[in-house]
Amino acid sequence: MSSPDASAKRAQRGEAERSAGPRQAAAAPHSGLRVVARASIAYGLREGRPPQLDLGRYPAELLEPRASFVTLHRWGELRGCTGNLEPDGPLVIGVARNSYRSAFSDPRFPPVAEVELDGLEISVSVLSPLEPLAAGSEEDLLAKLRPGIDGIVLREGARGATFLPSVWEGLPTPQAFLHALERKAGLAPGHWSATLRFERYTTKTAD
Repeated sequence: MSSPDASAKRAQRGEAERSAGPRQAAAAPHSGLRVVARASIAYGLREGRPPQLDLGRYPAELLEPRASFVTLHRWGELRGCTGNLEPDGPLVIGVARNSYRSAFSDPRFPPVAEVELDGLEISVSVLSPLEPLAAGSEEDLLAKLRPGIDGIVLREGARGATFLPSVWEGLPTPQAFLHALERKAGLAPGHWSATLRFERYTTKTAD
């Protein structure tokens, strides 16, 4: 049986752990990003702009230059999705900014209202570096795609589009995935040209 002093010390340690910032918490890589995302949206509802983060509060892995996407769902329906394909600063700042943009600047949806905040499902995807994906034909490209793994970037002149790996859930075959991506970029399904370029990446879902 523990002594009163030992119990008091454990209680003190527990309180210190609860009050510690992300730097002190023993957590998986990229943990805490969904908290950052939700806080950014809440701040945007109050202030009408993204928050200014104190980078000293965050662990080193969240300060690395990494690209991210933030996806919002409500009642199982898409409510916003915005991100960057290449790093433009610390990961945690990108997540805060992309969360704000997903909630308030996605042109497909009206801005998120305060009554929606508690019901928002927030997913934060941390991207790997882009990797060129060479292909000489549609058939060649389809053979190289990895369903459920690859996010794909399509570029054709000024047109471009991307699908995150999670899109494979609704488009499980390479051809359906590619043709939907072409439509998203404003191209005809099955379009092919010598100037068509592809890149791929993977994602990790942050806690």
